[in-house]
Amino acid sequence: MRAETSAGHGSAAVRKVLHDELRAARERGAGEPSVVDVGGGSGVWAVPFASAGCRVTVVEPNPNARATLERRAAEDGVSDRITVVADDSDALAAHVPEGSAHLVLVHSLLEVVDDPDAVLDAATRVTAPGGAVSALTANRHAAVLHRALTGRLGEAHRLLVDPDGVLSHDSETVLRRFDTDTLTRMLTDTGLAVELIRGDCVVAEIVPTAADSPGASVDREHELAEFEAVASATPPLRDIASRLHALARKAG
Repeated sequence: MRAETSAGHGSAAVRKVLHDELRAARERGAGEPSVVDVGGGSGVWAVPFASAGCRVTVVEPNPNARATLERRAAEDGVSDRITVVADDSDALAAHVPEGSAHLVLVHSLLEVVDDPDAVLDAATRVTAPGGAVSALTANRHAAVLHRALTGRLGEAHRLLVDPDGVLSHDSETVLRRFDTDTLTRMLTDTGLAVELIRGDCVVAEIVPTAADSPGASVDREHELAEFEAVASATPPLRDIASRLHALARKAG
């Protein structure tokens, strides 16, 4: 199986969805919600969740990513709350008991693994009844639009018509990209009920902010955040975001 990339950062909107999910798990009686981060990389999700009182299992094959994760966990004093598994995502069921996780993260992973359906099936099996799977994926329509707007119309056309939404002969770093219909179908095919599907970064990656432009103001950043919060849930803007975020529930 090919090496898996580390999980990417999500927007404040993605983080809010996940924190709301964990709060709901606590309301259902989970004092220390169990989170599984499949292909969790260097711990950008795992360490904050552990700091918030969760028990986190990270399945990650890359030794450099694991080393960074372990260093971050030690710096934040949460090493005892994170279990690190050195294995590929297709070995998930061998390390996590079936029906044990309140929340399973499958972030920036489905686009790079050999068999995304198998990953989602394994993630569903380890999710507890009433728990949820969070999937964050690259959006094919965003890739098409970006290339078209920068004048690379030939590449845009090839991405649009390619079944997997990739430029297979141009050293692409992903094996596939998704659209909302495909992501929804894949999740429902595992028996999950999709409760939410939103965009992540509709324009945030192309609009200058105070962090990367001296001319941008803090007010501009606030306006951008407010715009993203609405646009990410509004088709068709949702459908051209850089990434798609879905939350799907396992029947209780």
